[in-house]
Amino acid sequence: MSSTSNTNTNSFELARDTFGRLVLTDAQGERHVGVTPVRAFPLSAPNEGVSLVGSEGRELVWVDRVDQLPAPTQALLTEELAVRDFAPTLLKLHGVSSFGVPSTWTVSTDRGDTSFVLKAEEDIRRLDGGALLIASAHGVQFRIPDTKALDRASRKLLERFL
Repeated sequence: MSSTSNTNTNSFELARDTFGRLVLTDAQGERHVGVTPVRAFPLSAPNEGVSLVGSEGRELVWVDRVDQLPAPTQALLTEELAVRDFAPTLLKLHGVSSFGVPSTWTVSTDRGDTSFVLKAEEDIRRLDGGALLIASAHGVQFRIPDTKALDRASRKLLERFL
């Protein structure tokens, strides 16, 4: 029998300890300190399929849907996932240093204005529904949920790299 359990809103409890670590108390009452939530599909289904992984790297609990958890557990999980999945949304592309790579992009995001280096055209990934994911040279992932929602000037600059 597997030690992984499916979501049952009463099958586990999630809390933070005094050091800020997530602590999972499973259905058998066993405490697991330093639990890490991992999304199965962070871009296409961010609120579905979350694994709660113990400090040994083993899945302890599988959560089918985050929105079906009790409100306090849902809040803790959402907060922890937000820290783990930092990916600013690109709102406007102000300029690029060159149309070759590497190039420095100056952008506005939902987190403020910034610039980053695009190392290679392969660092721009196309996703379903016209979305893009752009990886900077430092590993930060910038999301564009819908390229059609960008202003015309931003789309024109972006098209040079697609």
